[in-house]
Amino acid sequence: MFLLFYLCHSRLKLQRTTLWLCSLVSPPLLPPLFIDLSTLSPLKFLRHLRLQIPRSSCKSNLGMSAYIVGVLAPLVLTLALRSSRKGKIRGLAADADVEGEGGYAIRNHRFASPVETAWEGIKTLAELFEQACKQHGDKNLLGTRKLISRETQVHADGRLFEKLHLGDYEWMSYGQVFETVCNFASGLVQVGHTTGERVAIFADTREEWFIALQACFRRNLTVVTMYASLGEEAICHSLNETEVTTVICGNKELKKLLDISGQIDTVERVICMDDDDMLSDGSSSWKMYSYSEVEQIGREKPVDADLPLPADVAVIMYTSGSTGLPKGVMMTHSNVLATVSAVMTIVPGLGGKDVYLAYLPLAHILELAAENLIAAVGSSIGYGSPLTLTDTSSKIKRGTKGDASTLRPTLMASVPAILDRVRDGVRNKVDSAGGVSKKLFDLAYGRRLSAINGSWFGAWGLEKFLWSFLVFRKVRAILGGRIRFILSGGAPLSADTQRFINICLGAPIGQGYGLTETCAGGTFSEYDDTSVGRVGAPLPCSYIKLIDWAEGGYLTSDSPMPRGEIVIGGPNVTLGYFKNDEKTKEVYKVDKRGLRWFYTGDVGQFHKDGCLEIIDRKKDIVKLQHGEYVSLGKVEAGLSVSPYVDNIMVHANSFHSYCVALVVASQPALESWALQKGINFDDFTSLCQMEETLKEVYTSLVKAAKTARLEKFEIPAKIKLLSEAWTPESGLVTAALKLKRDVIRKTFKQDLANFYS
Repeated sequence: MFLLFYLCHSRLKLQRTTLWLCSLVSPPLLPPLFIDLSTLSPLKFLRHLRLQIPRSSCKSNLGMSAYIVGVLAPLVLTLALRSSRKGKIRGLAADADVEGEGGYAIRNHRFASPVETAWEGIKTLAELFEQACKQHGDKNLLGTRKLISRETQVHADGRLFEKLHLGDYEWMSYGQVFETVCNFASGLVQVGHTTGERVAIFADTREEWFIALQACFRRNLTVVTMYASLGEEAICHSLNETEVTTVICGNKELKKLLDISGQIDTVERVICMDDDDMLSDGSSSWKMYSYSEVEQIGREKPVDADLPLPADVAVIMYTSGSTGLPKGVMMTHSNVLATVSAVMTIVPGLGGKDVYLAYLPLAHILELAAENLIAAVGSSIGYGSPLTLTDTSSKIKRGTKGDASTLRPTLMASVPAILDRVRDGVRNKVDSAGGVSKKLFDLAYGRRLSAINGSWFGAWGLEKFLWSFLVFRKVRAILGGRIRFILSGGAPLSADTQRFINICLGAPIGQGYGLTETCAGGTFSEYDDTSVGRVGAPLPCSYIKLIDWAEGGYLTSDSPMPRGEIVIGGPNVTLGYFKNDEKTKEVYKVDKRGLRWFYTGDVGQFHKDGCLEIIDRKKDIVKLQHGEYVSLGKVEAGLSVSPYVDNIMVHANSFHSYCVALVVASQPALESWALQKGINFDDFTSLCQMEETLKEVYTSLVKAAKTARLEKFEIPAKIKLLSEAWTPESGLVTAALKLKRDVIRKTFKQDLANFYS
């Protein structure tokens, strides 16, 4: 730093020089600090840092002074930046701007009123996509990996596992994608789909999904989205309730449809995305088409676009059904556009150089909004899947690269469960390596953790660079080595995981809070907010209001922070539930100004800077025998930090004074512990049944509970270890990996009863 000062002041003889001090001594995610060097001589510069150096010895001690400055300058800068960051206001009071039920309202600090669109003249998703394709015609838009081969491997226990050998990404440009979208839209008309009828897209995330979505938008067709993991009852319910006439699906989903074709009332045609091995069934009355066939028909017989209006329903998105049959949320073009526009203002530097890894379900609003945003700004989207994400993913053939290391993305969206697995995978590998490697990793992690927590004695500048190069480079390589921003949503992200990703990947996490009913819009943590446990300030499209929930003991008059049920208002709030007026009226309200509000059922509190923290959930609260209230979600979030936990469900019975838990054990962590302790076991199931294993896991849970400051009555008194993972295919969790409590309770009914016997 002193050298830079000396060059600017002495050699270049600049009369007025402003030096941007952000290189080796200031954090990369914090605002730069400007110092006007024209007012400071080298001596004054040093004295400004409280260095008492005699004038006579200044020249002789110049070299030593530079070293001293190099040590002290980071401390001073850190203090200044830390103070600045703590004082930043991210949300402003908005009680005067909103109407409806009384409460405590906050808006984004940069926008006086909710943002509806970030693009002049653009009011629908169809217009947004067409504009992007015209602006970025030759740039890569959609990429898919070439399938070289697939094989089936037999494990020692007799189970079969499919392994894929995948090649490089093959790309379609914006211009090519737009041409395909127009052709497919025309093809839908030519095969008989008429205006007013609905289309369902029922498939895993892939480029054909996105193309089909945009094609439907060009014909003003409402798209019904369904998770590929839905069970038969939910599939029938979703298709029959919306009276879908055309289903676009993959081969795997087509097999599901054919098995229940007799229970589906209105479907007339099915378009299969997998051309090569499309199934057929002579017993079905459906007209069957391949994806390429429909696109070819449309190319030969083009039809003019029939573009939608902002108030037209773009999507009926069915929830994952965590509490029963899924509900269809009606989203207009203006609803989704508001969220897309708001997020664009939050993520720094979005543009043509970015590459986004798409692997979350497009039937989830988080992914659907993200891909529409990425396409709108000229970035590229490379498709993958959770089972092929990394080099060690379960479907990747040994020796084959995963999606992330092949694509090398700069951006990705994620859910906490996946980030937790990344954290656990790295930690298990470090722990198993042991020795010097583990000590070095722990030292580097501790040094960077101190810095991120605001300590001036943490690893900044050159030391940060060295740790990043020597230790964390291998961790970054897991996701390709270029990640600069991660968007996390769908569930609360633990503080431990957030810090781990911040440090090891060197990238900020934008933790968002929103729901399907608000098009994922609500709050979003800004890139320079390194705090944990919070979900950020209101997005520019939303107002966030807390209202009293007296029964639960949460009031907006509480001190030191107002607390209450979270209500979200703004142009991103959807119309309601399809054919379910009763439920819509229960949770949606419209104020005198016509602004829609959604009552989330979540409980939060506002920090002084206007950021929101989720602290409870109304529906997850159980009252114990002696009157204590237990928030199941809160306890689960605290206990999931244990390295032995892959998944967990806490259960409480109002007729008893304690809660219990079903714990899905983390196989790598437990087996590593057993090997270190010299414990012999036949298989993972037998290991989970051992008494010493149960004691080890329970001790870890108690430690995690104390760290999370849980009350004694919140700590499960009894646990059961489970060896089988909870997956969407098992029906115990949703496609977004949320617990299906009712299903789990029924599945483990006897085990839960035994806890209280």
